[in-house]
Amino acid sequence: MLDSAALDDLEFGGPAHYRIVVQGVLDDMWRERLAGLSVTTVERGARAAHTVLVGHIRDQAELRGVIETLHGLHLPILRVEQVKDQIGVGGDPTTNNDDQV
Repeated sequence: MLDSAALDDLEFGGPAHYRIVVQGVLDDMWRERLAGLSVTTVERGARAAHTVLVGHIRDQAELRGVIETLHGLHLPILRVEQVKDQIGVGGDPTTNNDDQV
């Protein structure tokens, strides 16, 4: 169950920058359909490649559209996170702090 104090920090209505990670390879041609998010593929050796989408999303409706498009492409969604700036944590859109990409 969510702590009610944690909900005070969440803002769902306005624009924000997001990083979305999916398992698999997604071509840059999908960029327009995915709200103009940047598309970066991360090769991981013998493990399945990940695609990282980063950019500005206007509102929750646009975020939902992106997620529904990814779901329709049968790409497992590994992570959706709001980031403080356009390129994400640590200055590199393909990295995160817990090495799950």
